[in-house]
Amino acid sequence: MEITAAALAAELCGASQEDPLLAVLCEAAEAAWESRLDPGVTKEDCGGALRCAAAFMAAADYLGKQCRAESFTVGEVTVRQSGGRSTAVMAETLRQTAERLMRPYAASGEFCFRGVRG
Repeated sequence: MEITAAALAAELCGASQEDPLLAVLCEAAEAAWESRLDPGVTKEDCGGALRCAAAFMAAADYLGKQCRAESFTVGEVTVRQSGGRSTAVMAETLRQTAERLMRPYAASGEFCFRGVRG
């Protein structure tokens, strides 16, 4: 039985595999990776890397929705939330891992100028 991107993402971010948001994020991440594949490279050429990268990106986006302000003050009362920064760091780490997994198959997500005449 093949493990789905949604199952992998759920494991990564601690969500339910049946969460509709996670399912949509996985579909969107898979489509985004497929659109970035190098010319001549197919989804099948990537093996499980594309599925894993999509799961990592979906999990990062899912965790990103949980990031809120770490503290706020109203009058003399300050409320602090722990974990906001660590969640953001984890989400960024997941995105970097996805990029690293797909490096052999897809164009970089980084921006650069090419062939610009001065």
